[in-house]
Amino acid sequence: MTEKKVDVAILGGGIIGCSAAIALRRSGLSVAVIEKGMCGAQASCNNAGGVRQQGRSLPEIPLSRRAVPLWHSMNEMLGEDIGFRAVGHIRLAKNEEDMAVLEDHAEKVRDYGLNLEIFGLKYVRDNFPWLSDKVVGASFSAECGLANPRLVTPALARKAKSMGAEIHEFTAAKFAQQTGELFEVSTDTFTLKSRFLVNCTGAWAKSICEWFDEHPPVRLRSPNLVVTEPISPLMNRSVAIVGGVPYFRQVDRGNVVFGGGPGWGDLEAERSRPVTETSIAAFEKLVDLVPALKGVNIIRSWSGLEADMPDRMPVLGFSDTTPNLVHAFGMSGHGFQLGPSTGEVIGELIVKGESTTPIDAFRITRYTESDKAVAN
Repeated sequence: MTEKKVDVAILGGGIIGCSAAIALRRSGLSVAVIEKGMCGAQASCNNAGGVRQQGRSLPEIPLSRRAVPLWHSMNEMLGEDIGFRAVGHIRLAKNEEDMAVLEDHAEKVRDYGLNLEIFGLKYVRDNFPWLSDKVVGASFSAECGLANPRLVTPALARKAKSMGAEIHEFTAAKFAQQTGELFEVSTDTFTLKSRFLVNCTGAWAKSICEWFDEHPPVRLRSPNLVVTEPISPLMNRSVAIVGGVPYFRQVDRGNVVFGGGPGWGDLEAERSRPVTETSIAAFEKLVDLVPALKGVNIIRSWSGLEADMPDRMPVLGFSDTTPNLVHAFGMSGHGFQLGPSTGEVIGELIVKGESTTPIDAFRITRYTESDKAVAN
């Protein structure tokens, strides 16, 4: 069997893995990405394409803030259009309780440099006439926007490859172990040796962790996503709502992409599908917010396989059991915007041994620490 050797082996060719490959190549390290399917074909493309900062837990805000300039310069960096549009992101409120949530969040994130505008009823009526009278207010982030998730990661993979990274698609990692100072990753066609190993395999990350005696409580999440037929330009923002369902946006050619609620997934079979009842319920809620969509035809629905964590925050940082093993998974359905900055953090951890962005809240040991606290 062929043997290859690189500085860093990355398991998982999603938006995080490909972003990390670019960051590491910029630092002059040799990199190989091992992806069992096509780069970006799993969670990285099975989302609505919202590039948002709002509605996150506070520990995620610095990582989200770091991603903003990366998204704004991505078309130029990649040399191709991945559909990023800085159209802004609005989060809707349907009552005074929701408005209180928006105002409280805006106050808390201000210290992180995220300045959200709070819009009252009159502003919403005057500026977003496509919204129903069920909406009483909103918060707005002008820096945010949307992108085409089916274009982003393949473009990142091409960029990483052009910079000298090895991209091995349709190549499954059968097993990995650390022998001395090197990791050995076994595939059907070659063995890859590396000084560092990165686990960003999404819904499959728990299996990789278990090779190194770590057992994070990764759960499977299958988003339920839907797209309508093209219609005339109606809404010019990426939109969410307090409570989470639905979230939606209109793309350049007029289709409205929306989501909310669970689909069906089976990790062992590597299969997922949307659930009709979930799609209908989300569409009804969407029409309740945007009445002009009543009677519009749905043309496609889909789902995917994602990693979900109990506290809805990612695992990001060094392993607790194995030197030079870095974890980056469990984005819990909101990792698309975080992908580029997470890749940069991985690069810093490997090159410098630490991250300039605070990530302590994402350490893998937080679960075992919690268990110990309960036991005591």
